[in-house]
Amino acid sequence: MTLPRVAVLDYGSGNLRSAVRAVERAGAEAILTSDATTAVEADGLLVPGVGAFEACMRGLVGVDGVRIVERRLIANRPVLGICVGMQILFGEGIEHGVRTEGCGELPGIVERLQAPIVPHMGWNTVESGTGSRMFAGIEDERFYFVHSYGVRDWVLSQPPAMPEPAVTWTEYAGDRFVSAAEHGPLWATQFHPEKSGDAGSQLLKNWLATL
Repeated sequence: MTLPRVAVLDYGSGNLRSAVRAVERAGAEAILTSDATTAVEADGLLVPGVGAFEACMRGLVGVDGVRIVERRLIANRPVLGICVGMQILFGEGIEHGVRTEGCGELPGIVERLQAPIVPHMGWNTVESGTGSRMFAGIEDERFYFVHSYGVRDWVLSQPPAMPEPAVTWTEYAGDRFVSAAEHGPLWATQFHPEKSGDAGSQLLKNWLATL
């Protein structure tokens, strides 16, 4: 049986090796690459990310990542964003008063969490919607988070071209933020599936099943 091929986008950010190992454990061939053709033509594309929104966007632009993601989604080819790799898929990010334009594939602004203690670090539950493919079989599991920023408001400015995105929320210290989103071929998680044990591995398997 031929394994699905997943391109892990190398744009200078993210836990690249752990992402590659997690994809392989979930049952796919993982290719760490910054080559646009490889990233566009792979069965799946994983966009990792750690650090500042602005730095990640700069790295993404440097490897033509915005266009890679756009081309894949237009062709209905699966993309999975993780942590800051999820955040940069939104409209913009605000860090220390600096606004940075994101990919604009999801509606929202990434901003600092309004919680007494940040970063939000450790295991937490999620509130997934009914019928979620991402969380099938793991609806009540806990996932591992490490972040100080997130999308706290979800606003669709106009009706989407495809069915409305399925949004998953998480509560932390009195604040509430988007912890995952499913929008056709685009999936994204604020938490780290590659650090979330068996639950994270099952989520990746659920994604691979869509390739």
